[in-house]
Amino acid sequence: MDSVLELRAIRKSFAGFAALDGADFTLRRGEVHALLGENGAGKSSLMNVAAGLYAPDGGRILIGGREQRLGGPREATAQGIGMVHQHFHLVKPFTVAENILLANPRGRFSRGIETIEREIAFCTNMLGFVVDPHRRLDSLSVAEQQRVEIVKVLLGGATIIILDEPTAVLTDEEADGLLTTMRRLAAQGTAVVLVTHKLREVTRYADRVTIMRGGRHVAACDPKTMSTAQLTELTVGVALPSPVREKTARGELRLIVAGLRVEHETGRTALDGVGFQVRAGEIYGIAGVSGNGQSELVGALTGTTAVAAGDIWMSGAGHIADRPPAIRRSGGLAAIPADRYAQALAGGLSITDNYAVAGVMAGRYGPWGWLDRKAMAKAAAAAVRAFDVQGVRGLKQRAGLLSGGNAQKLVLARELAGDPVLIVAHGPSRGLDARACAAVHERLLAARARGNAVVLVSDDLDEVIGLADRIGVMSRGRIVAEFDAPADRQAIGRAMVDHG
Repeated sequence: MDSVLELRAIRKSFAGFAALDGADFTLRRGEVHALLGENGAGKSSLMNVAAGLYAPDGGRILIGGREQRLGGPREATAQGIGMVHQHFHLVKPFTVAENILLANPRGRFSRGIETIEREIAFCTNMLGFVVDPHRRLDSLSVAEQQRVEIVKVLLGGATIIILDEPTAVLTDEEADGLLTTMRRLAAQGTAVVLVTHKLREVTRYADRVTIMRGGRHVAACDPKTMSTAQLTELTVGVALPSPVREKTARGELRLIVAGLRVEHETGRTALDGVGFQVRAGEIYGIAGVSGNGQSELVGALTGTTAVAAGDIWMSGAGHIADRPPAIRRSGGLAAIPADRYAQALAGGLSITDNYAVAGVMAGRYGPWGWLDRKAMAKAAAAAVRAFDVQGVRGLKQRAGLLSGGNAQKLVLARELAGDPVLIVAHGPSRGLDARACAAVHERLLAARARGNAVVLVSDDLDEVIGLADRIGVMSRGRIVAEFDAPADRQAIGRAMVDHG
């Protein structure tokens, strides 16, 4: 097969830190090529160079055998390169059709909208999922927004498609459908780069895999000749143990949810009579096809979404369904949201400020205007060490410069400080590599062992099955089935689909 994209000895530094140190990558026509590596290994940076978002400090870019100097994303798009980013590039107040039309103009606006809506319908039918072109982006779940990004790139006519963690928020069935489509596109001559941390996807769907570590590629091979254990060890350098959920005695009730109903402004019911209970020392997992009310449930529990009816009771805080987030947090609620950069961290503020903000709100560092910044920095430094947050070149460093896994470790360090009554974790390992996932799972299991109650909402069924003591399956805004651990994967899958 002919090479359609070659990256040779690519170098790129940020503020003196070498993100890419002579990295190589070759993509062939008609293949699905997986790119593996820990967070911070340089995978996204390398693909951002290919997509024209970063100008390399050194090295060569060859497209179709000809050396190119990409002046930006538009020039990359003109060369047939489209990238679906892990953190989406969408305008949230706009509709789906308007977002896609912005990237892919189709003449006059009114006529262009009609044209793009027809193209969206054709494309989504081919991909096997539904995207309503009239809905605003800020009303969509994370998974639905990702689908919009995929459609946007495909309608732009890309012949080289780069997918950065495309299945992080999809169920097994949705992921298989998407990757089967990518294989079908590859069979037609499209070249696909799959940046993923899910080894099952690599061994099942990829023709080749390139593994990166420390800004360089360390191996390129046929994944079908490798076991997942071998791929993991190549990726992180060591073998990683599986999470172990020890048997623990469940304690007092920490959370009671009864008859919970949430409605959108449009009148559509998002949650319809949801009810469950969680005890101390227990992880209650929520599984289901994304977009069936999981985000609204998290919002109702944390106070960011208004509750139309029903009750939420939390130990130590009482009935909180109509109470603001600050009251819930002061009562012992900790939250790990799905989008760590948009909802959990202020990327422009320092690591110290991001860690200490919860303590500041609680008055732990003195009154406003007289904050004890030395105590804040000391606490942040201890948290960074305890949670092994890497890539920190000083506590004044902006939190937005941390890689996904290390940003999540900082969020965990802050939210698990003290002894929370209830932890609500939404997709806590989304987009993280194997080592970072293991660290997140270890921390949640440690919280469970300490007697904390945990609500784990995740689109990764393996994560839910591996961590949860009990599992509730959500479909169309209701919990339609419950399972005790050890749960049967097929039975859970049937419950998700049968009620979908």
